[in-house]
Amino acid sequence: MSVFYDRQQELEKYEFMMGEARGRLAVTLDTLTDALILVGQHGVYCTSARNPNVPAIDLQAIVTNLNGAKELVASVMEKLRQEREAAEISPRPLNISSETK
Repeated sequence: MSVFYDRQQELEKYEFMMGEARGRLAVTLDTLTDALILVGQHGVYCTSARNPNVPAIDLQAIVTNLNGAKELVASVMEKLRQEREAAEISPRPLNISSETK
């Protein structure tokens, strides 16, 4: 199924609170967090042969990449927030036409 269907209520909630772009990014962060939780649970059973106290190397790579993706999404959300706040603060130029008839 589509993520838009599976997470419809979450999307509606966050899009209403944060706007469409930031709302979708917030749901994306939640989805990545859910994936990290699942990988972490799997890591309990799938440990490294060299060191049974740590997850297998492939799971470590997955966790690293998911955390990196979350960091990138969070940085985009922050940039969008800063741009929105800057637009709210700065005065808008007047569109006065200099044409005369």
